[in-house]
Amino acid sequence: SSKMFSLGSWLPALPGLAWGWPLLDALLQGEIPRGWPGDSPGDTSDPLLPLPTGLVGACAISVLCSLLKVYLYIQCVNNPERQAEKEAIAAQRPLLEPLHVLVLTGVLALVGSRVAALVVLEFSLRAVSTLLSLGKGAQSSQLYLLCQYSLGCGVSCGLSFLLEGAPHRSWNLALAAGLAGLLALHARRLARHVCALYELHSRARYCGVCILLLAAGHGIPRLLRNALALTFAVADLAAVELINRDFLSTGEAVRFWTPLTICYTLLVVYMQEESRQSTGRGLVFRTVVVRMGGLFILLLTVGRWTDILHVFVSLLGEFWCLLRSGVLLESCWRQ
Repeated sequence: SSKMFSLGSWLPALPGLAWGWPLLDALLQGEIPRGWPGDSPGDTSDPLLPLPTGLVGACAISVLCSLLKVYLYIQCVNNPERQAEKEAIAAQRPLLEPLHVLVLTGVLALVGSRVAALVVLEFSLRAVSTLLSLGKGAQSSQLYLLCQYSLGCGVSCGLSFLLEGAPHRSWNLALAAGLAGLLALHARRLARHVCALYELHSRARYCGVCILLLAAGHGIPRLLRNALALTFAVADLAAVELINRDFLSTGEAVRFWTPLTICYTLLVVYMQEESRQSTGRGLVFRTVVVRMGGLFILLLTVGRWTDILHVFVSLLGEFWCLLRSGVLLESCWRQ
């Protein structure tokens, strides 16, 4: 029985520590007890859920950037006219990557599930419109970099939805965070190895990893496209469910989704026109401001005050991702 394996039943009943045994038992069983100070009545959310889900989302962004860095570096090596870009990519400081992951973890943990879900849905609509306008067979590495923050929100939403109410969810989240961190670490090591030794190893046919990248490195965008499509498909379903649970009737849902759909459609049309007229870093930052401004105005009418705060946090997260990947964005524009 559960009492037989309870830690409090095996240790002496010390008056000063008696309150801590139930909490420690629950943590060891992978559960978070309810009713602690600060919990609202009837709240079923996990108070420790945002931090590990934010870490997994930040690690997903790190893996995406590392793989894109590998792909763009290989493309520059094979093109003698892009040696300056190659040196700029290789000159990125790898020691800043842990700080980047740490900041993104905090941002994604602070953003509420409602705003994160809206960010995911907005990017999905924008991505579909962009891919349709590119034409058949076209690639857009820039779109992969622009989806960084939305990817983090999507992973956080998906994990929150899939693990909500699940038994042993704290252990599941710990395992997910550990695996995501390990994957991000190896992807970062791969990028560092490629920037330092790819040219030498690919010519001398010395390293198995570099030989594999020489033969199949052109398939990295396809791998990322398939992985992102699957991730955002799950995230979109989770986002719709997370938003709809706040409505008590169909009328309330219609009053929310109608202006949301109109707002997102106008945003997509505006950004498509802007992208045809100009390119560069200024356009990317203007697009972020317009998107978050539209979301801010929408939530002023149909949202809560906490949603407004989360919009500003999301704006900081978007800017942080774009500033960190500025060199890669420049390479994509030149490509």
